[in-house]
Formats: sequence, structure tokens, C-alpha cells
Amino acid sequence: MKKVAVVYWSGTGNTEKMAEYIAEGVRQAGSQAYLFTADKFDAPMMDAYDAVAFGCPAMGAESLEEGEFDPMFARCENRLRDKKIALFGSYGWGGGEWMRKWERTCADKGARLMGEGVKCCGSPDEVVRAECLAQGEFLVR
Repeated sequence: MKKVAVVYWSGTGNTEKMAEYIAEGVRQAGSQAYLFTADKFDAPMMDAYDAVAFGCPAMGAESLEEGEFDPMFARCENRLRDKKIALFGSYGWGGGEWMRKWERTCADKGARLMGEGVKCCGSPDEVVRAECLAQGEFLVR
């Protein structure tokens, strides 16, 4: 059975809900999901999981949250090579540039990405829920 970490930061609860859906997808696929907020996860923990889903909403000028999430993710970057990674997050404005930059960073570090990250404008609906469930299932294949 695979172990999957779902690591997120959420200001409004939207990205947290997406994290819960991804964990649900992992469990539906028959594996173990472990939810962590960004302040409870760090780079050495990457080695304990077969795959990791990272979630962060767009902040400011379409960037990752700078207080907790971005510093944690920066420490994890050197452990992304050959690791199965999924990205997700919510936003309230803009066109998703934060996700495209984040995907490029992961690809440059050699992560095995699940294609495009799941983005959600505002609160996740049933379409986003289905995308998150699929991400969770991908992480255990």
C-alpha cells in the first residue's frame, strides 16, 4: 500500500477542501493519505512518502503564500526528483500564472507531475471535486 502526503496552506478553506478531496481519492484507490498543513511538513518527510500533493492558493501577484508555504516548499524542491507530485490550489483573480510557474519549478527539479495542477476559482464545485479525486487516484498508480 502506498503512502501519500497531501500538504497544503489555506486561508479561506477552499484549498483545504481540495486537499480533503485529494486524500479521499487516494483512499478510494486503496492507499493511505496523510494530510499536513504547511507548518507541519518539511523536506526530510518527503522520503517517507511514495507521492506528495502540494496545495496552495494564489496570493498577491499570483505567487505562493510567502509566510509558511513557500519557505516549506523551497526546502522540499531538492527532493522532488523522480517523486510523483500533484499540485492544486484555489484563486480569486488572475489567470493561473502562479500554477504555471509552480509546475515549471517542479518539472525543472525532475518531479513526475500529473500534468497540469488542479485550479479552482473560489469554492470547489463538483467538477473540481472530480479533478481532485482523479489527482488522488493518479498519485497511487
